Amino acid sequence: MKVRWIWLVILLALALAGCGGENTDTEGGYRNISVDDLDAMLADKDFVLVNTHIPFEGDIPGTDLSIPYNEIGQRLDELPAKDAAIVLYCRSGNMSTTAAERLVELGYTNLYELDGGFDAWEAAGLPLEK
Repeated sequence: MKVRWIWLVILLALALAGCGGENTDTEGGYRNISVDDLDAMLADKDFVLVNTHIPFEGDIPGTDLSIPYNEIGQRLDELPAKDAAIVLYCRSGNMSTTAAERLVELGYTNLYELDGGFDAWEAAGLPLEK
C-alpha cells in the first residue's frame, strides 16, 4: 500500500510540474508567454509584436502591426519570415490563440502568444495605448 501512495505522489508531482510553468510550449506549436515575459522581452526587442484583436481597443507599447485574427492568413506579406520571432496578443488571448494556430498551419515556427492578452497586461499595471 505504501508503494502505491509513493507512486501516486510522484505522478501527482510530475503532473503539477507540467501544468504550472510559464513560457510553455503548446500542442499548437507556439509558446505561451506571461505578461512578465513580454515585459522583459520588450526591453531588448528582437521580435515583431502583433495585435490581433478586433475591434481595436488599444495597443501594448511597442506594437508593430495590427492584423485582425481572422485575416492573418490573408496578410502574410506584412509578417516577417516564417522563422522570425513573432509575438501575438489580443484582449484576452482567444483571438491571438486562433491566429497562432493558423500561422503554425502555414509553417511559422517561432511564435509566441501572450497569455491573458492585454487584459492581463493592464491588470499587471502596465500601460495600454488607446
